[in-house]
Amino acid sequence: MHPIALTTTAGLADTSWITVVVLAALGAAVVAVTARVARRRPDFGSSADRATFETLHTASLAAPSLREGLTSAGAERSTKHLRALLGTAAVAITDAAGHTLAWDGGGVGHARLAGSHAARVLADGQTVVLSGGDVECDDPDCPIRTAVVAPIISDDAVVGALAPYGRSTSAGLVRATDEVARWVSAQVELAELDRERTRAIEAELRALRAQISPHFIYNSLAAIASFVRTDPERARELLLEFADFTRYAFRHGGEYTTLADELTNIERYLELEKARFGERLQVTLLVAPEVLAVAVPFLVLQPLVENAVRHGLEGKSGIGHVTITAKDVGSQAHLAVEDDGVGTDPEVVRAVLSGESETDSVGLGNVDARLRQVYGDAHGLVVETAPGAGTRVSFTVPKFAPGVSVR
Repeated sequence: MHPIALTTTAGLADTSWITVVVLAALGAAVVAVTARVARRRPDFGSSADRATFETLHTASLAAPSLREGLTSAGAERSTKHLRALLGTAAVAITDAAGHTLAWDGGGVGHARLAGSHAARVLADGQTVVLSGGDVECDDPDCPIRTAVVAPIISDDAVVGALAPYGRSTSAGLVRATDEVARWVSAQVELAELDRERTRAIEAELRALRAQISPHFIYNSLAAIASFVRTDPERARELLLEFADFTRYAFRHGGEYTTLADELTNIERYLELEKARFGERLQVTLLVAPEVLAVAVPFLVLQPLVENAVRHGLEGKSGIGHVTITAKDVGSQAHLAVEDDGVGTDPEVVRAVLSGESETDSVGLGNVDARLRQVYGDAHGLVVETAPGAGTRVSFTVPKFAPGVSVR
């Protein structure tokens, strides 16, 4: 049999992606620096070194709030750190409509005017310097006399503005504001990418449900109907299994479930398929108890089992075997679904996993794409198959992975 383990990586389409990669590297550097400081007091050799550390540390404090997107709550938490970066009397953040999302510092009476101060920037995306009549104040003790307003940009659109306020403006402050605004823009864009990733995963899941449901529902109801007169109790049991299966498959929950729940639902699915195939379908489950609590993407195994039944056994005469294995391999769980059915041409499977073929009736490519999105390319499906030699589909998942948990 021929193993197939595809690695697909998207090219960098434009410089905005390059910016994201660079900023991600900067974030990793910030985390590394912060971790070292937590262990021991750093010995920076010069004032420039100390200033660099303070800047990176302050940026790391602001980043988590900005990664929520340009929201009032996130802006409120980040403005004090942005004001520390810029060293000004006050800092405001507005949204694209000119509403003041947050204000930190003195001269709070000017907060309601931040939107009007940012109007020109929101319209043309160019940094402006305001002074004199632009930023008026009757209070002689007010620290606000000037402002620099820079655009916050995400996906080539102005989504807000960053405005540091103070008694005076310098060329250095203008340059610093531009740089900080670009950094804020990158964090906001990363937040949008996170949301797009979540939407993509949800869309993939909806598509997967649409793929598996019509075929399965038709066959299940046909099998149940065949028992209604001959064995009413059996028909009742199968209806309950069918109800539990569909309740799980169409649940409104998180992206992840436990391996135990996924396997329980697979047992329901197989019970319904056995009603159709009878003794022709033989199933073996080999599951290590240590991996039952591992969180996995929702509906990640069931399509593989359905693929084994549909394409592995439906075209085969005689008895067909399906083996489901879940092994404990240290920090990972190794999962596999194997059948002794008719197999297929490895190139057909390669085309499905690479997206070159639209023939993916049970969602093999869908599962592969979701695994790669969640865990990385190293955790995509490995398919071993050949005509007449059956099929084995396997993959590994970390027992613990950032962002993967059952809610």
